[in-house]
Amino acid sequence: MHPDVNQGNPGAAAQFQDVTSAYELLTDAQRKRTYDSQIVRPAPDEDFVFTLRVTPSKRAVVPLQEPQVIYLLAEILPDPRAKDQDRKRESRLNLTLVLDHSNSMNGTRLDKVKVAAHQIIDQLNEGDILSVVAFNDRAEIIIPATTIADNKNTLKAKISLMGAAGGTEIFKGLSAGIEQNRRYLGPKLINHVILLTDGNTFGDHEQSVELARTAAQQGISVSAMGLGQEWNDEFLDEIASATGGTSSYINSAGAVVKFLNDHVRNLSNAFAERIRLSIAPDPDVKLESAFRLAPHPQPLPVTDGYLQLGSLQANRLVSVLLQFQLPPKMTVGFRSVARLVGHGDILLNTQQAYQSLSDISLEITENPTPEDPPVAILDALGKLTLYRMQERAQEALASGDVKEATRRLENLATRLLALGEDDLAQQAQAEARRVAHTSNLSDKGRKTLKYQTRFLLLGQSRETSEEE
Repeated sequence: MHPDVNQGNPGAAAQFQDVTSAYELLTDAQRKRTYDSQIVRPAPDEDFVFTLRVTPSKRAVVPLQEPQVIYLLAEILPDPRAKDQDRKRESRLNLTLVLDHSNSMNGTRLDKVKVAAHQIIDQLNEGDILSVVAFNDRAEIIIPATTIADNKNTLKAKISLMGAAGGTEIFKGLSAGIEQNRRYLGPKLINHVILLTDGNTFGDHEQSVELARTAAQQGISVSAMGLGQEWNDEFLDEIASATGGTSSYINSAGAVVKFLNDHVRNLSNAFAERIRLSIAPDPDVKLESAFRLAPHPQPLPVTDGYLQLGSLQANRLVSVLLQFQLPPKMTVGFRSVARLVGHGDILLNTQQAYQSLSDISLEITENPTPEDPPVAILDALGKLTLYRMQERAQEALASGDVKEATRRLENLATRLLALGEDDLAQQAQAEARRVAHTSNLSDKGRKTLKYQTRFLLLGQSRETSEEE
């Protein structure tokens, strides 16, 4: 794991730093005594745990003259006792709404956002904390971070006064929102920012993403939701995936109320927060990609020391599919591939910080025993292929290869039809015809294919809209 040996794997560097910190503490007698005195020892079996379960696509591989790919399915499972526990929940929401109220939000869109915000206030508990920031080309703090208490009507009245005006500068709104969230930032809280916008922002992309990364380090997650067709989905993806949040597509004002309320309701059911996964491959093994499968399908960056995974609910696991490249000419015998460590804060525990570790090794053999790949990995790869097909079509179009883009969209339509996803198949076929004639995808079609093929990974398509 030492950076001098394991170069290019940021997860290895993160784990090495953890080992170094532990070594420095445990070899300093005074620091060790202080550390021990702060540990609260629970009664046996009183504290809750989570489990890291890692399943490889193969347990034995043949050594080849060229690199080969292997997949790991990493699942973080909540303590089964948490479903039936009677212990009073001490966790609370520290929720910030960052709402676009630029000119393009005028009318039905802003009206529905106000209704959604009112309903969110109604479902929050007395001890929860809420802040609301409205932004266009500047940011305005509509509700400073405050406990809900008995002032729900006052809070709703402030939101009702929002009007549409100006342009869109997301960094200003996000910066003000994160600053409000920091005011009550704490380990017993679910610290979350919801960004809702219907427009694109210009010139502040890098600032916004860097701000999101800093927020993640402080324990704040950001979910980004795009309404309509004009927003930049790649940008919102980057913000959300950097923090463990989710990015979503709401293609009509009619869907806003249910979408936002469902999202907040799921936040309230968290068993553990600030879940993250560090992955330290062996120096000759490369982590090529990571994709969160559940609860919110989303590609994840592999350039940071940790994969930010957000919340772990009491009745739902978090799962990630990891793709590794193994080196050529491996020596016959058993060899390690990677160490995975899941970190998180279990909200019900007095001593919240918890981690679970898994070392993965494979047998390298000329005569492996025949084995079928795990069904869960095969199913995930099959559906992930659909998501990647629309990605490849967009890449072909961006490079000017209209014929290839059309072919990939037609293949996607055929695959979707075979799965029984008739509506999505028709959308893919319509976009294929459009590309063939105009060399362009429609904004609505592109976003629909991207986000709907993602949600197929949950086992079913997920509607993202209702009729306006």
